[in-house]
Amino acid sequence: MAVGIVPTSEGSADYNGRITWFVVLSSIVAATGGIIFGYDIGISGGVISMAPFLKKFFPEVFTKMTHVAEISNYCVFDSQLLTSFTSSLYIAGLIASFLASPVTRTYGRRPSIIIGGVAFLIGSALGGAASNIYMLLLGRILLGVGVGFANQAVPLYLSEMAPAKYRGSFNIAFQLCVGIGVLFASLLNYGVQKIKGGWGWRISLAMAAAPATFLTIGALFLPETANSLIQHGNDHQKAKKILQRVRGTTDVQAELDDLIKASDKSKAVKHPFKQIIKRKYRPQLVMSILIPFFQQVTGINVISFYAPILFQTIGLGASASLMSAVVTGVVGTSATFLALLIVDRVGRRAMFSFGGIQMFISQMLIGIIMAVKLGDHGVLSKGYGLLVLVLICIYVAGFSLSWGPLGWLVPSEIFPLEIRSAGQSITVAVGLIFTFIIAQTFLAMLCHLKSGIFFFFGAWVAIMTLFVYFFLPETRNLPIENMETIWRDHWFWKRFVFDEQDYDKGDTT
Repeated sequence: MAVGIVPTSEGSADYNGRITWFVVLSSIVAATGGIIFGYDIGISGGVISMAPFLKKFFPEVFTKMTHVAEISNYCVFDSQLLTSFTSSLYIAGLIASFLASPVTRTYGRRPSIIIGGVAFLIGSALGGAASNIYMLLLGRILLGVGVGFANQAVPLYLSEMAPAKYRGSFNIAFQLCVGIGVLFASLLNYGVQKIKGGWGWRISLAMAAAPATFLTIGALFLPETANSLIQHGNDHQKAKKILQRVRGTTDVQAELDDLIKASDKSKAVKHPFKQIIKRKYRPQLVMSILIPFFQQVTGINVISFYAPILFQTIGLGASASLMSAVVTGVVGTSATFLALLIVDRVGRRAMFSFGGIQMFISQMLIGIIMAVKLGDHGVLSKGYGLLVLVLICIYVAGFSLSWGPLGWLVPSEIFPLEIRSAGQSITVAVGLIFTFIIAQTFLAMLCHLKSGIFFFFGAWVAIMTLFVYFFLPETRNLPIENMETIWRDHWFWKRFVFDEQDYDKGDTT
């Protein structure tokens, strides 16, 4: 039984063109949407480990951290109000992602990117100037609006701008920017933690304005994708000129014809969210739900959001904890850059499998060490603390080679144009729902499950690795508008996908 299909040249147009400086610069600007997302992920965990921030906004947690010795290592930071600070962004992002879908479909990818940048810019200003918890949470909500719009539009923009042969590398630039954002935030947290007067957290929150400003201004000069121009307009010549510019050749007719064909089919669809639930789109719908769900239950947000807290839990001091978060940020960014270089050579499925095995083994070992050597009130020895840090780095490297970048890449490339904005909205929404759930419940889970938290996430990693092996076909090197062929050839999904003449016979369930 074949469990994966590698696309052949049949049905995959060999378009003309090359990688041009125009498409590279446009993609770099768009990919900085990932920096604002990564910056927020990285900054949150560091800020909520800073004593002056806790003392001002979460005095109950500050008291537990400094005065109550009998509380379990795993329970010091257990506060629903504290987790609301982190997770409120993701509820706002969830709602914003659905608002972004009609904007992206009707007006284009660029307007959504601009809206995301502006909202994030305002949210960062409110966060840095916050004088009470309400102002702080309002800033988080606006940051969430920015993340919702940017995450909806940027992966689509990158996949549509990229040449088919290098789509994986271009799209992974988004996850690379997420990693850069996390790393930059971790370095900043480490640098401002000891500022006299205890207002370093304000710098950390306000500096989110830097990447947001770059994204907003840069997006004003971005070209719209040819796919989007054809989808919401009839000026095929303008789309052809953009395509010629980004491909660096005048001979783009074959690609343009495929885009026009896909657009004609797309324009017949008035309600993409109703369309995507039809039987013929069942594979894409399942992937749009399960891939972002699996990405979140890898446990990566445990590391990303709460790395400093986690390192304090195992006995490292505040300064050492923030430095350890920097180390994991460097590892993650380096591994994502490696993924960018190899994804279009190695393929998606092989990277999913390798990364999954690496993550599973490291999580199991971390859980065992913490269960045997830490306990509720103990402290890991320096040697075991270093070993846990190394294992976490191995885990982060595995994620950054697989579910980190591929969790964004694969959904952005598998949807046909007529359901692309709806599919991406579902992907973003599911990711944000479970990001919210993990962010809101992790500290309570850590308190109750203790070291078992790593076994919990490790079990999910095993399940998702098997799922990819059996149910995800290979998408490497296949033009985005010809992606439907992989489902027709797959051992399982072919039962749901039929030829076009079958669609016209009323197959809608």
